[in-house]
Amino acid sequence: MSADLEPSVKPVIIPPVITIDGPSGSGKGTIAHRLALKFGFHVLDSGALYRLLALAAQQHGVQTHNEAALQVLAAHLDAQFQDNNGEAMLILEGEDVTQSIRSEEIGAAASKIAALPTVREALLQRQHAFRETPGLVADGRDMGTVVFPDASLKIFLTASAEARAERRYKQLLEKGFAASLPAILADIQARDLRDSQRTVSPLKPAQEAIVLDSTALGIEAVLAAVIDAAKTKTNLQEFLLN
Repeated sequence: MSADLEPSVKPVIIPPVITIDGPSGSGKGTIAHRLALKFGFHVLDSGALYRLLALAAQQHGVQTHNEAALQVLAAHLDAQFQDNNGEAMLILEGEDVTQSIRSEEIGAAASKIAALPTVREALLQRQHAFRETPGLVADGRDMGTVVFPDASLKIFLTASAEARAERRYKQLLEKGFAASLPAILADIQARDLRDSQRTVSPLKPAQEAIVLDSTALGIEAVLAAVIDAAKTKTNLQEFLLN
């Protein structure tokens, strides 16, 4: 077959990824969602996956220390992310659980489950599946270090434990949950210790990550900084809407 008759081969385009990692209450979920809307990207709230698994475990009577049972549950987790007028809606086994997974009880259970190696491995492929055209914004604790090490832009968002506890306290009150600020602060400090010291995928900035401390910054200032960082990345520019 002559060269001019050979079928053309289109280059494979790998959708870009922006990762936003950080501790509980740092605002990474809010920033990730707004950034995805800004650029027209898909969004992955990896923490929500662990919360969904924690809720599923609770509903099916599986203890947070039963790693074998949790691995099976994770591999068959019936969970979906849907858009609801610009807001993320989380579906577990056909039920809207967007609000119920945000309780402190489920959050604490999710943090314990996330430290289990086989559970993390079971959810890894599910997280990879979110990488679709035109791109993905993924937030969590190991998005830039483990799940998407080839991400085009890596952000590590942090804040003092006290600032994060105050934010979480206000969020819970606004959603109608009973809350204790001292208890939330103690829980955040315990999660920070557990997340940073676990042997698998410990919470830490990727080597090339941009670290942003949001203790004294509002959401708009943090979002603007991340948008500016994204626009400087040549391997991202062709995929961005604005």
